[in-house]
Amino acid sequence: MKIICIGLNYKSHIREFAHPEPNKPLFFFKPDTALLLKNRPFFLPNFSHNIQYELELVVRINKVGKYIQERFAHTYYNEVGLGIDFTARDLQRQCRERGEPWEIAKGFDNSAAVSSFIALSDLPPVNNLNFHLMLNNTQVQRGNTADMLFPVDNLIVYISQFITLKTGDLLFTGTPAGVGKVAISDHIQAYLESKKLLDFYIR
Repeated sequence: MKIICIGLNYKSHIREFAHPEPNKPLFFFKPDTALLLKNRPFFLPNFSHNIQYELELVVRINKVGKYIQERFAHTYYNEVGLGIDFTARDLQRQCRERGEPWEIAKGFDNSAAVSSFIALSDLPPVNNLNFHLMLNNTQVQRGNTADMLFPVDNLIVYISQFITLKTGDLLFTGTPAGVGKVAISDHIQAYLESKKLLDFYIR
């Protein structure tokens, strides 16, 4: 099982960090040890002073595929959920300044909180899904998949040109604006449409 994460897929987040807009999807990986499931608490690691949340739609791949054609991409998933891409922003910035890879800032243990999944048949079209994140009962992030630079099917087509997708792989599809730092005792809740899928604490 792979966790594939897309960077810079919402213009609002690109503006938030003053990055240039990519002309093709940017992706990186988290190991399976990054998974945080069943709304278990997230424990702040001692190697960072700036852990930030990034709420994302997560797509679960349902069959093996390589060199997937666009007209078939939608057959490679039938359920979606939500995830938090926890990022050690201070480590990431240090790595970028030195021109080094920054997996250390993205792939640490429990850095990928993932919800349960919902069948697409129970939701609006995948390219028009609303999701939002509440931090201590205040909304801090809101997105709609219609605002993705690269929609889900395009991501699947692109990634599969380089990497074989397998059943159970998770695709984090990018985050909108509003990312921020978490602290001990923070309460995170995240909704896909009206369904609350994440509800856990920072410890």
